[in-house]
Amino acid sequence: MAATPGRTAQGDRKHPVDATLPPFKMFTSGLQHVAAMYAGVVAPPMIVGPACGLGPTETAFLVGAGLFTAGIATLLQTLGFWKIGAKLPFVNGVSFAGVTPMVAIGKAQSPGDALPVIFGAVIVAGVLGFLLAPYFSRLVRFFPPVVTGTVITLIGVSLLPVAFNWSQGGNATAHDYGSPVNIGMAALTFVIVLVLRRVLRGFLQQISILLGLVAGTLIAIPVGITDFGAITEAAPVGFPTPFHFGAPQFDAAAIVSMCIVMLVCMTESTADMLALGKIVDRPADERTIEGGLRADTLGTAISPLFNGFANSAFAQNIGLVAMTKVRSRFVVATGGLILVLLGLCPVAASVISLVPLPVLGGAGIVLFGSVAASGIQTLATAAMDKGENALIVAASVGIGLIPIAAPRFYHDFPKDMLVVLDSGISTGCIVAIVLNLAFNHFGKRRGEPPLEVIPQQPERGAPDARPAGAH
Repeated sequence: MAATPGRTAQGDRKHPVDATLPPFKMFTSGLQHVAAMYAGVVAPPMIVGPACGLGPTETAFLVGAGLFTAGIATLLQTLGFWKIGAKLPFVNGVSFAGVTPMVAIGKAQSPGDALPVIFGAVIVAGVLGFLLAPYFSRLVRFFPPVVTGTVITLIGVSLLPVAFNWSQGGNATAHDYGSPVNIGMAALTFVIVLVLRRVLRGFLQQISILLGLVAGTLIAIPVGITDFGAITEAAPVGFPTPFHFGAPQFDAAAIVSMCIVMLVCMTESTADMLALGKIVDRPADERTIEGGLRADTLGTAISPLFNGFANSAFAQNIGLVAMTKVRSRFVVATGGLILVLLGLCPVAASVISLVPLPVLGGAGIVLFGSVAASGIQTLATAAMDKGENALIVAASVGIGLIPIAAPRFYHDFPKDMLVVLDSGISTGCIVAIVLNLAFNHFGKRRGEPPLEVIPQQPERGAPDARPAGAH
């Protein structure tokens, strides 16, 4: 009997991506995804809000809107409809790529116009990305293992400084930034997560990150680095009123800037989908990437309606999937539903905010390191001893590490270019694609056979096939 879509080649059971878990496991695993991404979701609105002249109350409203719209975008990705959604355990949230240009837009406008201009630009960028998704997805053939492995490695390495910053306290201007107490809490959480992964078995091992965050937070209370202020000030219910900050305005310069951001987000999401596809043993083909990009861009286009910003993939959650081996997209959909509820209930959202950043940083080192390890594993299939693949990896990683090793390297470049240049993932991805084209496609001598990659083992019972994107 032929296998049906969503089932394994044997046809008698669902692929782990399409499997569901018991309710309690579904909830706790989904909550673990929310805990891993929470700081990344709330950070952009906490930066953009004050830059646009918002006070603490309005900034808190913006944070709730970010959680709400991240949940909607995640549900679009995991559940999907029509040709929208990658239908992988793919988490979406507010993109960091848009923070710098949005702050620049906010400073260029009067306080009352800043957010409406930003929202108008985000809507246009989302619509443009949605229209471009079918064409952008056709570039998947230019993402063989030598490219995807390089980008996945850079994703993990680029995220590690975020974990290190969290471990120090998150705010470089604070008096206790980098204090022994903060770093000690991060180190303790790091050790707790590793010990739990080693001694626990089954489901408890799968939620070791969540358990480590809970343990670290409880220890942090007597240490004195847990802030309960968010709970006491939060309202029990709060809906992100549509166009709370005013109707969107459309400014040409702002639109161009956000459209560039959208292309950057689409590039990173494509790389993330390819990475996740390998991790869950369901390679992301052209149709999957097209659906995923449509969900990304549709989520971006509708986010401003609820006072949200551009959405894109959250690479840290890919590390969580790789580490826990929980591949169900319905677990991530549960996380998306939790995000929606957090956006509607500020008090509940503030409970997760109890996790101190040093605790989150200690767990983040493990998470983000898992992403880099997945990239190295992918590079092992890239025939590094043939052609110029080793050179492609060396040059791409070198360029991609510039924003990490020398953050002010491009400080004298135009601000619009910094959207791309300050993202090691984007620059490394572009260099890897260009060099792969130059050496493995257009650089072939006449009569020279195409460079082969080491084929991955197909699923038992499945027809033999080369990896997606192999040339």
